[in-house]
Amino acid sequence: MMSCPYCGYKNREGVMFCEECGQGLKAEVANAVLPTRQLETASTNLAARATWGTARFGQDASIIIHIRDATDPVVLQPAKKTVMGRADATSPQKPDLDLTPYGALEKGVSRTHAAIYRSEDTLTLVDMGSANGTHLNGQRLVPDQPRILRDGDEIRLGKLVAHVYFK
Repeated sequence: MMSCPYCGYKNREGVMFCEECGQGLKAEVANAVLPTRQLETASTNLAARATWGTARFGQDASIIIHIRDATDPVVLQPAKKTVMGRADATSPQKPDLDLTPYGALEKGVSRTHAAIYRSEDTLTLVDMGSANGTHLNGQRLVPDQPRILRDGDEIRLGKLVAHVYFK
């Protein structure tokens, strides 16, 4: 049995990647750059939905992000630019909001997947050319084209789904 240094899962002898989290178990594999896994094309249950939440985001406001299947929400005070993605030990690019603990690698989240930009009183969401796309309320974003983020919106990074609320 070989224990994963990342999640502690006891793997069968001889496997190169952890059967639980996908982390490399051998030194040469653990230090390799893992590309973002390309997912199958469009899922059939991605219907767009209308939102009616406010777009106004006050100076002292914060964002509450409820990630599907996570117990606790992520609360953050967005900077002028907040990059969301997954960390990779071998990459110099580090996201401001690391989604690795939420299964980002398995769900097709890129290292620098999307960004939330803060203006005077609104937030915008921008796909940063991710491999598996960013969706806002079921509609795929065009890379580098900002879209207004509203209270209660659903965002999807690859297959990672979250709901955004303003506080």
